[in-house]
Amino acid sequence: MPLERFAASWREAYVSSPEAASHSRDEGECVFCALAPLDPSEESGVLWHDQSSFVVLNAFPYGSGHLLVLPRRHVSNPDELSDAEYESFFWAIRRTIRALDAAYASDGMNVGMNLGQAAGAGIPKHLHAHALPRWNGDTNFMSTIAETRVLPESLASTWRKVVVHLAP
Repeated sequence: MPLERFAASWREAYVSSPEAASHSRDEGECVFCALAPLDPSEESGVLWHDQSSFVVLNAFPYGSGHLLVLPRRHVSNPDELSDAEYESFFWAIRRTIRALDAAYASDGMNVGMNLGQAAGAGIPKHLHAHALPRWNGDTNFMSTIAETRVLPESLASTWRKVVVHLAP
């Protein structure tokens, strides 16, 4: 089935207008900045950290094992990271993928970033990457018809499964 295209070029004037920009949200205090100085613990949800980056449970996971990788410093875009922070951040993503592979032996993995509110970032002012194990057939009708996710494990269980694979 071919993808249908619908042109709405008249929308260009709106999406580039000050009115559209006024719909951006201000999240207030940054939850990620509150987590950044914390040591790894099941209570904090922090799994690992180094000088520049850290890994934390996603408090609202899409599925089992959904983790977030973040720079400690409050920036919204990879371009704002120093070279050392950039290296730490992407090594932390790699480390997280390896830990999730070891903990879950999934069939695949979603890894990505939503940069900015328009791209779907829930907290657009603090850069973060998502890492989420996926399995063949792991989608179900609940998300489609009930707008509900069924998670077969608790956040504490996720923390315990993954932390052993992130330890130095």
